[in-house]
Amino acid sequence: MDTDDVEEEFQKRLDDIAINRCCCLVYTSGTVGNPKGVMMSHDSLTWDSYTIGKRLDQIQYGKEVLVSFLPLSHIAAQMVDIFLSLQFACTVYFADKDAMKGTLVNTLQEARPTRMLAVPRVYEKIQEKMMSVGAQSGTARKMIAGWAKSVTLQHHLNAMEGKPTNSLQYRFVRNFLLSKVKDALGLSRCMTLATAAAPMDPETKKYFMSLDLPIMEAFGMSETCGAHSLTTADNYNFATIGKSLGGVETKIDKPDERGHGEICMRGRHILMGYAGEETKTREALDDEGWLHSGDVGYIDDQGFIYITGRIKELIITAGGENIPPVHVENLVKNELMQVSNAFLVGDKRKFLTMLITLKTVMNLDTGEPKDELSPDTITWMKGLGLDHTKMSQIMAAGPCPKVLKAIQEGIDRANAKAISNAQKIQKFALLPLDFSIPGGELGPTLKVKRNIVNQKYKDIIEKFYE
Repeated sequence: MDTDDVEEEFQKRLDDIAINRCCCLVYTSGTVGNPKGVMMSHDSLTWDSYTIGKRLDQIQYGKEVLVSFLPLSHIAAQMVDIFLSLQFACTVYFADKDAMKGTLVNTLQEARPTRMLAVPRVYEKIQEKMMSVGAQSGTARKMIAGWAKSVTLQHHLNAMEGKPTNSLQYRFVRNFLLSKVKDALGLSRCMTLATAAAPMDPETKKYFMSLDLPIMEAFGMSETCGAHSLTTADNYNFATIGKSLGGVETKIDKPDERGHGEICMRGRHILMGYAGEETKTREALDDEGWLHSGDVGYIDDQGFIYITGRIKELIITAGGENIPPVHVENLVKNELMQVSNAFLVGDKRKFLTMLITLKTVMNLDTGEPKDELSPDTITWMKGLGLDHTKMSQIMAAGPCPKVLKAIQEGIDRANAKAISNAQKIQKFALLPLDFSIPGGELGPTLKVKRNIVNQKYKDIIEKFYE
């Protein structure tokens, strides 16, 4: 093809572009069904990226630095790494292929990003690593670290309540202690830490807040071409997904007596439809242009949006109790820090049960879980009077009774905090391997594929109810 032909083809493609035409396809994760191709228009993507940027604190054109490490097949990476970067002329560092396996911190130290978006599991892994290192510190260092985090968390809690803050203690901790922690993480100039794609445990948010690194919550779907709502430093709440972005609408469809119902969204950021899926498009978009998210929640009198469950993921017991699995799973993980995944089971069943995996070392080449236990799990083993260093040792000749007893005690503590008897876990099983992307249990953003887990471990699940 000669130069004239190239120019002609280029001009033809430019002429074909229109704001209401499809710019790209992003396929849904398929965590509860088959993936669908979401058609996004040029207008939706450019408008949403501009609107997100304007919600961020003091975003500066041409001066922002980002790190790209989430899969670009996901809408979060598409929006931030491509469209937000184009909109505000950001510098983008591309992390290496092992970023999600533990090497991300190397890129962060080099790039020193001004904004960062990550899925909850990434933050959890950073937290686990820091807590593991902290556990090996001397008594004096532990006391100083504990005091510093307490002062910083209280500073932010006061700010959330509108109380006077910025005490002398906080300024000392921020400038002389936590600044070193931020430098070590590569986050010394990061003005916005955000999470998206899956629910984040409030305890993880509090941990990072105690390091003077508050994590903002962003909510959106592939179908909203990116974010629909966002928390900000001056509008923060641990349990919310934030307030709607400017220019979009949110409503609760068919609310119950408490005001809880399906979250619906409308605006310029809504998808054109699903490619080749007219029936699915009509199911998602009603005649008035409202996108039905499938998430159940409510909006408070300040405009904060809360998600309490997902219609397709809600566990409805045989007794008719609606149970959001993530809430119950987080109760268990908060009591048992050595648990990597707690997977709740009980849809159409008489009682709840759970699949448990322990934290192990990951194979950085394949992303598969190794047999070797993580350092904090080994420390836990020692506290139980065991010298196990491998998962196979725990599972040999049936799971180790002492380990099972310790897990049961943690579940009992979680059950004591349950909202109702129907939300208490009656039985559990310890799995020999952690969930992973190669194993099929996790998607590319480390979100659990519930339908896959239920199918893969159906034999174990059925034994619960024999």
